[in-house]
Amino acid sequence: MEENQEGKAEKFFKDFGKKLDQFLVEVKDASTRVEVDMQKKYEELKVAAEKLKKEAENKERWKEVESSLKKAGAEMENAFKSAFKKKEN
Repeated sequence: MEENQEGKAEKFFKDFGKKLDQFLVEVKDASTRVEVDMQKKYEELKVAAEKLKKEAENKERWKEVESSLKKAGAEMENAFKSAFKKKEN
């Protein structure tokens, strides 16, 4: 009976070892995939940052945007004044 118990324990630890080895392989594969994904995202962010930097360097374009925003703000101000001014009798 004692030999039977010893055989069960050996089988359990052998199976456990195989499963642990497989788990470690899967973890390594997952970490490699995550690293590749992160590197890809990093490269995408670098490209986006470079594009934004180039657009920001175009000062004339930003002056035009600023001017349009100021004009829109003034129009909104007038609209609010018209909407909320008191009626005079």
